[in-house]
Amino acid sequence: MNGILVDSCVLLDLFTNDPYWADWSEYTLDKYSQTNTLYINSIIYTEVSIGFEKIEEVESAISNLGIKVLELPREALFLAGKVFIKYRRNKGTKNSPLPDFFIGAHASVSQFSLITRDLSKFRTYFPQVKLIHPETN
Repeated sequence: MNGILVDSCVLLDLFTNDPYWADWSEYTLDKYSQTNTLYINSIIYTEVSIGFEKIEEVESAISNLGIKVLELPREALFLAGKVFIKYRRNKGTKNSPLPDFFIGAHASVSQFSLITRDLSKFRTYFPQVKLIHPETN
């Protein structure tokens, strides 16, 4: 499967009309959607759904952007658990896997690039994932 995973922060920029990031996020999604399929997974879906009252509104917003929703592969779930152990050994403070680990693992096992503005955990724990971020555009 060839495509790009879109992090929730990028979608939230659009859905909330963020005064600083909305233009960058819109430009970036438009640019990469010309030559790639854009995806989110159930974790990203959950994060962006919080701002909507009805599921139909979320479905419409995602569909209008031409983004497809994928389930997380079991390989990604396994990798997220392994990376979380590494995070805890590095003195990470959370007691359960963070959403970023599921997102990074999904991008990694599916060989997707990731459009995001949140670089720290992805760079540290998923260095093999190509990140598309504000400094790349």
